Amino acid sequence: MDSERVTLRPFRVSDVDDFILWAGDEQVTRTIRWKTITSKEEALTFIKEVCIPHHFCRSICIDDRSIGFVLVIRWSGGDRHKADIGYGVAAKYWGQGIATKAVQMVISEVFKDFPDLVRLQAFSVVENIASQRVLEKAGFTREGLLRKYAFLKGQLKDLVIYSLLSTDSIGAVDDMV
Repeated sequence: MDSERVTLRPFRVSDVDDFILWAGDEQVTRTIRWKTITSKEEALTFIKEVCIPHHFCRSICIDDRSIGFVLVIRWSGGDRHKADIGYGVAAKYWGQGIATKAVQMVISEVFKDFPDLVRLQAFSVVENIASQRVLEKAGFTREGLLRKYAFLKGQLKDLVIYSLLSTDSIGAVDDMV
């Protein structure tokens, strides 16, 4: 995959048909908190009520067609120095470096957009080795295992936590983007 074709942009209502292809795929949604989308109406509502109004929810696109998402959730109050990042890509694009490219693009953007942000963190289900590799390739540091940390699709799961600090050497990441 030519990484130049991968872009990030805000979601649009017109993404609904592409959105349902990946957000309606249980392979994609099984390790994220989003429920699997089951209808075009549900997809449209989700885009309008969740994706579009969110300050930092981006569509991962190839040739301007939505094939996934990347989301940054900023903490508030005394924890404003941290944010969580999450992402997902259509299964047919797995293993092509697209999620890594998208995460790298966000890294270079998020620390500029939020100058007081110190810590960007991500959680991965232990079984999702591919997602852990995405984070490692993007420069995140594995910090540890969080045992029985979160309910996901009705099951209590162990998660691995990763972080990237604003003081980490992210220049190499900027060069890759």
